Amino acid sequence: MLKVRVVKIGGNELDRPEWVARCARALRAAGGSLVVVHGGGQAVSAWSRRLGLPVEQRDGLRVTPPDVAQVVEMVLAGPMNRLLVSALRIAGLDAIGLSGVDGGLLAARPLAGSLGHVGEVTEVRASLLHSLLLAGLTPVIAPIAPAEAADGPATPLNVNADAAAAAVAAALGAQELLFISDVAGVGIDGVPQAAIPTADVAALVELGAVSGGMAAKLRAAAHAVEAGVRAVRIGDLDMLESVTAGTRLLATPPAPQPA
Repeated sequence: MLKVRVVKIGGNELDRPEWVARCARALRAAGGSLVVVHGGGQAVSAWSRRLGLPVEQRDGLRVTPPDVAQVVEMVLAGPMNRLLVSALRIAGLDAIGLSGVDGGLLAARPLAGSLGHVGEVTEVRASLLHSLLLAGLTPVIAPIAPAEAADGPATPLNVNADAAAAAVAAALGAQELLFISDVAGVGIDGVPQAAIPTADVAALVELGAVSGGMAAKLRAAAHAVEAGVRAVRIGDLDMLESVTAGTRLLATPPAPQPA
C-alpha cells in the first residue's frame, strides 16, 4: 500500500514566485508519493475586485454568490493550478493538474448557511488518485466540486482548500497531512504552539484565540485527525525537513469508561 503525504499549499503564497519555486524544490527533495491541494484566495479576491464583485469572508470561508463562483472556477482551475503544476515539473516532479470536477474526483453538497455557492466534500474518488500515484504522477488539485442542477451542468461549488485537503487525506488513508504556508505554526496569545489537542479546537475558535483562515485550517486539521490521518501539522516549509516543525494536531484519547 502506498504511503501518501497530502500537502495543502496556502493560496496567499502562490503570488510569490520565489516562494513557489522554493516550495516545489522542497517537495521534490522530500520524496515519496505526494498529493497537493492548493488555494488561491488572493487571486480570486483580486479578480473579483477587478470585475466589481463583492469580496467577503465569514469564519475563514468565502461568501460565494454565482458570479463569484465563476471567478473561483476560472482562477483556481486555471492560472493557479497551472502555476503550481509548472513549478513542480520544473523542480522534477511529474505533476498533473486536476480540479475536483475532473473524473468526478470530488463530490460535494452545498454548505448550510448563507455563504452561497459553497460546498463541503462528501466523497473523494480515491481510486483515481491511487491510479495516478501508481503511474508516478503527482496530482495537484484545485478545490472545486461538481454542482447538481435540474437543467444541466452548473457552476462548480467552491470548496475550502483546507477542508478539501483533509477530505483527500482521510480518503487516501494518508500517512501525513501538512498545511503549508509562510507561517511557522499556530500561535495563541503570541505563543507558538508545538501541539494542540483536537478537543481544544472548538473552544479556541469560539473564544477568538484563533480566527479567520487559521480557524478554518484548525477545524480541517482536527477533522483529518478524527478521520484517521496519522499525522497532521500546520506550519511552513520547515515541516518538509523536520518532523518537529510546525504545530501538530493531537488526537483526543477516548474518555475512560466507568468501572
